[in-house]
Amino acid sequence: MAVVMTLAIPFFLFLTVWQTGRYAEIDSELRSLDMEQQALVNQNKRLISAITVLSVPERIERVATEELYMRKARSDEIMRIELKREGLGG
Repeated sequence: MAVVMTLAIPFFLFLTVWQTGRYAEIDSELRSLDMEQQALVNQNKRLISAITVLSVPERIERVATEELYMRKARSDEIMRIELKREGLGG
């Protein structure tokens, strides 16, 4: 019994040290992933704000007229096409 106890004590000490090292490694990885997630959340917030700013109708019209040299169509330039849908049964 004394031999088993003598061999068990170092084994359990080694196991405890190994588990502590493993815990520290996992904790470090968790902190790293948490920081990465926070950075992605912040980037997502910035992108949503940018989309909101860029999709304002006044801005879209300004870009269309000033940068793309577009203009609103006059009524005589608009052509309306009507499609008639025929039924299958006649």
